Formats: sequence, structure tokens, C-alpha cells
Amino acid sequence: MKEIKNEIASVERRNFLKLAGTGCFTAALVAGAGGMLWSDAAVAQTAAEEREREAAADHIMTLATAYVLGASRSYPILQLDLKENIQNMTNGKVYVRLSPGGQLGAGGALAQAVQSGTIQCAQHSLANFAPFASAVDLINLPYFCGSNQRFTNLTTSDAWKAEVNPRIAASGFKSLFYIVIDPRVVAVRQGGNAIITPSDMAGVKFRVPGSAMLQQYYSMVGANPTPVAWGETPSAIRQGVADALDPSVGALHVFGFGEILSHVTFTQAVPDSQVYSVNLEWFEGLPGDVQEGIEFAGEITQAQNLAKVPAARAYAMSELSANGVEFHTLSDDQLAEWKSVGGYQNSEWDQFKLELAGSMETFDRLDEAAGTMGHYYVHDA
Repeated sequence: MKEIKNEIASVERRNFLKLAGTGCFTAALVAGAGGMLWSDAAVAQTAAEEREREAAADHIMTLATAYVLGASRSYPILQLDLKENIQNMTNGKVYVRLSPGGQLGAGGALAQAVQSGTIQCAQHSLANFAPFASAVDLINLPYFCGSNQRFTNLTTSDAWKAEVNPRIAASGFKSLFYIVIDPRVVAVRQGGNAIITPSDMAGVKFRVPGSAMLQQYYSMVGANPTPVAWGETPSAIRQGVADALDPSVGALHVFGFGEILSHVTFTQAVPDSQVYSVNLEWFEGLPGDVQEGIEFAGEITQAQNLAKVPAARAYAMSELSANGVEFHTLSDDQLAEWKSVGGYQNSEWDQFKLELAGSMETFDRLDEAAGTMGHYYVHDA
């Protein structure tokens, strides 16, 4: 059995390198995602199909992400689905070249590449979108849209489209659709105790990114915010430089934190959300029917993303549990305590609301939109 597995793995590597080496990298990715690299015939057919699609297309769209294709099992960005949907909904007029796994960069670098027109489309976090369109940073207001449903209500609302989308467009972007991953959690390193209430945060060195709002929030709930670059975070957690961190469960699994954590608590304060952005000038230069096809593809992939969220969460939790991580869901009273201490209703957040929304009236409209059920339902942890 071991010899058979090794032989299959050898064939898969050979076929992947063969496709990639002949310029059919996207075909190699598609074949790999479909589990077809072991079959020479299937690989040849996939390569032929991709070559035919690309040759028949009127427009080429490079789509870059920071994640490998298989990440969608626990981190549902569904990049292969978006590729297929765009190609099908434009009736083959657009061919999508995939560049996953950070090949063209990650985070802010991808957002900048879209803005400059170096690439046509990319996936990145809203935090990395904020430097180009600061209004989107409103999502980091604690408990403003921390739950999946409030986040989806907000980003698909007429208020968001009227107030935020024009600012995004002014920076040269079109937001194709917003990706729900799950809220950020409180994850404690091995040897630490479960954090259930804000009082449990006393003295905890909490790893935070560069976000001023997240740093303020963790101060308000009693922790000691400790800024650490993302790439240095695993070693900081292992060495005790930081005691806890706050990505979503899916991100914790994708980035391999399972072996160094002990407890995860669902506090639902801030979404760990992503967006697919498109270069606006390129998009507006497309024929009307192609624009409509790309937008419809975004809607379809968004619906697929929302449906995938609970399954992706369950898989990530199962994998983390296998490493001994314990999960804690808060009661309504416990959740209310977190909201009372650090929530966006507190006056400490008023300056952020004014700066990012432009006025308290605008913020109130967005707040109402977040609390109003929209067209889409999504499961919350």
C-alpha cells in the first residue's frame, strides 16, 4: 500500500511540474484541486480544456490570493469556484488565471497590485483594504458587525453601497463581494487558562495587528495589547512573548496554530473577513454583458461562501480538537458582559465613528443596516 501511495504521489508531482513547466500553471492547479494529477489522461484533458478556454476568451483576468486551493476546506474563500463562475457567467469571454498561495504577494501587496492594475482581481482582508478606503475599517468596531449575520447584512445593504462603495471606487477599486470566514476568537497558548469573561483577560499579553481599534478594544477588555507582525506570531506564542491571539478558527487551523493552543472562546467581537477586489478601470473598460457576468459570478460565489461557512468551521474545529484544543461558546449573559465593557456603544469609539463614517448620522444609518436582516442568511457560531 505504501509503495502504491508513493507511486501515485510521484505521478502527481511529475504531472504538476510538467503542466507548470509548459506554461499551463492554472491547468495544473485545476487538475490538482480535482484530484486528477494521478491520471495522465485526465491531466491531458484538463490542460486541453484550459488552453481552449484561454484561446477562446476575449479577456484574461489574473486572480491572486494568499491561500492554497485546498484552504477552502476550513477557510472558505472558494477561489476555484470564483474562477469557474466568472468563466461560465461570461459565456467564456473571460478566462481566469489563478495565482494562489501568495505567489504574487499577500494582504496589502495584493490590494496595491489591484489598484495599480498589475493584476485584475485579488482576495485580501478588509484590514488590508482600509488604507485605500478607510471607511471599510468600520468593521473593526467591536460588536458593530462581529457576528456573521450582522457583517453580511451590512456589506450587502443599500446604506453600505451608498456610503462606502463610492469611497472604494474613488481609490480605483470595485468590491466584487465580501467573504465571510467567521468572527475572530480569543485563542490561548498551551498552558494558559480558558478566557470566558473580560476579567479573565487581566495581565494577558494579547497579540494584536497594527489596527488601532483592535489595540484599544483589547485594552478596554483588560488585556495587555502586544503588537506582533503576523509572520512572527507563531514563535511569539510558542515562546510566551504573547499569551493569546484572535484570528478566526479557520485561520488558526490553516496557519497551523493547533499544536500550540489550549483554549478557544467565541467572543464574536470583530469579523475575520475578506474581500475580492477588482481594478475599477479594467472592469469599466469591459463590455456591459461581461461586466454583468462578472458581477453575477460574484453573487453566486458569495452564496456558495455563505453556505460553506458552518462546514468549514466544523472541519477546522475537528482538526484543532484533535490537537487537544478546547472550545467555549458564551452564554447570552457572558456575551453581554463583553459587549458592555468593549462594545461600540461606548463613548471611547465615537471618534472612530466620526473619522470613518464622516458623521454620526451616517454611522447610525450603517448601524441600522447591520441590524436589519438582508437578502442573505449565514450561520453564526
